Amino acid sequence: MDDLLRGGKPRREPAAGPFDRVLATLREWHRRARTRRELAGFDDYLLRDLGVSRSQAQFESGKPFWRA
Repeated sequence: MDDLLRGGKPRREPAAGPFDRVLATLREWHRRARTRRELAGFDDYLLRDLGVSRSQAQFESGKPFWRA
């Protein structure tokens, strides 16, 4: 960002290698599993507050972690 303000070219991050992509995928899978477990434990009050029906929550929390 500072480079842009000074009229220079933006710096580019190095391309992610295979290990970085695998690690990012594992992190995403872990996040999905965790949030789906949490969603399964929400009571009806919290689900209503989120605008999610019980059947929608059950459907989403029943999906395997690898499926988006």
